[in-house]
Amino acid sequence: MMSDEELVRLYVETQRNIYFEQLYERYCDKVYRKCLSFTKDTIRAEDLTHDVFLKLVVKLSSFREQSKFSTWLYSITYNYCTDQLRSYNLRREVHMDDGWERLDVGEDDGLSELAELEAQQLERALHRLPPEEQTMLLMKYQDDISIRELATFNGLTESAVKMRLKRSRDKLRKHYLEGAVFWLLIAIKVALSIRWPFRQ
Repeated sequence: MMSDEELVRLYVETQRNIYFEQLYERYCDKVYRKCLSFTKDTIRAEDLTHDVFLKLVVKLSSFREQSKFSTWLYSITYNYCTDQLRSYNLRREVHMDDGWERLDVGEDDGLSELAELEAQQLERALHRLPPEEQTMLLMKYQDDISIRELATFNGLTESAVKMRLKRSRDKLRKHYLEGAVFWLLIAIKVALSIRWPFRQ
């Protein structure tokens, strides 16, 4: 099986669709999932995926193999989705009262949901960051893209990338802890309402 880089070279040299189609088959689902993680809307994610691959056709000749093809493609995907978030105002606003209506004290003690809250709260905290900071954190910690590659993609020094990642991590931790305290207060409220159901 040919590598991604070999397929890119062959497509650029011959312009034969068969090589691009193989790249599309390998990465279509992965790009779609990344677009979906930004939009939370399946139709919009499909549109963005289509747009990313249209951009890819145009950009393939500029691929210089300074990084893996997959890393380069993810960078294009992140940058495009970030631009769309900014252009179409798709960024979801997180309000501190989100989730109250999902707690049903009447059926059970409400604490069964707490097992999922950590992951949910981390996602909420992430969405409170600016799109550019979300992008850099996800590329580094979700896709394991190196500091050097991030520096290349963003036109920054490696030390600047490290500083931005640290600031973004600090902000993410702050938002997460704020939300964690909020959910803890909800859990206490639920527990007390069960323990003292007749309390006025």
